[in-house]
Amino acid sequence: QVQLVESGGGKVQAGGSLRLSCAASDSNLDFSINIMGWYRQALGKQRELVATITSAHTTKYADSVKGRFTISRDGIKNTIYLQMNSLKPEDTAVYYCNGHHFKLDWEDYWGQGTQVTVSS
Repeated sequence: QVQLVESGGGKVQAGGSLRLSCAASDSNLDFSINIMGWYRQALGKQRELVATITSAHTTKYADSVKGRFTISRDGIKNTIYLQMNSLKPEDTAVYYCNGHHFKLDWEDYWGQGTQVTVSS
């Protein structure tokens, strides 16, 4: 099972920026995860998609973060980033890194989550 490790969360005031990173714990994986992305879960709410990026670097964003967040990927490596600008209090959540990959069937890999807190 692929382990994903996130870093970069923290506390920031509204309008500020944070950058999240996520990498597969095994840097010697012999495949490039098809789709990697970020999800978030606020207290008392369901987990929601924030942004995804494919191995071909095609990106997708939730409407709520378009124009403020940018997802990127390190070449074909299993390392992704989320640059978050103009943060709002409603961005406060635990952010999870996800990997979605097809072998014999689609598999999902998750990180442990990193807290992002935006104060007004």
